Amino acid sequence: MKKEKIFRILTFIFMILTFIGAGYVLLNKGQVNAGYAVIPSLFCAIFSQLAVYKKFKNK
Repeated sequence: MKKEKIFRILTFIFMILTFIGAGYVLLNKGQVNAGYAVIPSLFCAIFSQLAVYKKFKNK
């Protein structure tokens, strides 16, 4: 239960970082690396899947 909450918090943090990174890329008209948005979104997806996995594993 505690790990699931931690994974949910990390998902939220990386989701916010994804939007910030996407905004940064858009503000610079795509001249900067898109990794500023892609890497946090990857971690967001990983932690969200871990939270779901832990939830169903405990059932």
